[in-house]
Formats: sequence, C-alpha cells, structure tokens
Amino acid sequence: MRAYELMVLIDPEVDERTVEPTLKKYLEVITKDGGTVDNVDVWGRRKTAYEIQKKSEAIYVVINFTSEPATAQEIDRLLSLNETILRTKIIRPEEQRVAAE
Repeated sequence: MRAYELMVLIDPEVDERTVEPTLKKYLEVITKDGGTVDNVDVWGRRKTAYEIQKKSEAIYVVINFTSEPATAQEIDRLLSLNETILRTKIIRPEEQRVAAE
C-alpha cells in the first residue's frame, strides 16, 4: 500500500454542495480494493493559473488516500471519464517517499 494525494479540479458551474457526495461514489473504488480514504478537503472555487476548457475558475478538491498503484490508476481513469472533472493529478507526498528510502 502506498500513500497518494489526488487533486481534482471540477467545473465551477457544479453546485459545491454536490461535490463531496459525487466524489464519494468514485472513492468507493479505493475502499473496495482494500485501501483507505484518509481525508477529503474541498477548497472551494478558486481561480486557475490558466484557462482549462475555456474556464478560468474551478472547484478544487484534495483527497489523501492509501491504496495499491493499480487502484490509484483506476480512480484517475474513472475521474477522467466524468465531463464535470476538468483535471486530476495524483502524486505521492514527498515525506512518504523520503521515509520509505
């Protein structure tokens, strides 16, 4: 199992109250494969550094989870299929990698 941090940028036209319940459906993939969702932090609507799909704002969500690498790839794939998701980025937090070495 590895620790991951997932940042999701969601279309700003989506109601912010529906963001977390919608993401919970996707996060079930992690728990079904034996992983854990440690934290879901909805940052809210923020300006993006550049336009994405002609939008200059997005709803930012940061999710910390632990899973197998294949599960992390699957969650990224599933999120990319959703039209309201503008971007996703999965990283392994730096302090986790240093501690493992």
